[in-house]
Amino acid sequence: MTQKTILLLASALGALSVMIGAFGAHALSAMLQATNRTETFETAVKYQMYHTLALLAVGLLLFKVEHPALQVAAWAFFIGILIFSGSLYTLCITGVTWLGAITPIGGTALIVGWAALFYAILKSL
Repeated sequence: MTQKTILLLASALGALSVMIGAFGAHALSAMLQATNRTETFETAVKYQMYHTLALLAVGLLLFKVEHPALQVAAWAFFIGILIFSGSLYTLCITGVTWLGAITPIGGTALIVGWAALFYAILKSL
């Protein structure tokens, strides 16, 4: 993934975080409350935004550091956002509960992203 791609992806995911959060707070509020999924939806939005910021940091760090582990971090954050937040969004909207079983895979990818970022910084700075 190129630095430009990482920065563009972070920008797009940041905008989506805000849009999805607003959609949940307004258009889905009654449904989320009725199904007791408001907290789950908010967790998905928060984790998406936190890890979008981490992805942005990786993209910005690439101005200073070139280490292959930064590519691992970028991919892991992106995949983690898709699986972790995506599975929770889908669970909240559809009620398909088995999707909760794949959420930890996304969480693991997010952890891998942080570990790869740690490693890249440790070895490069």
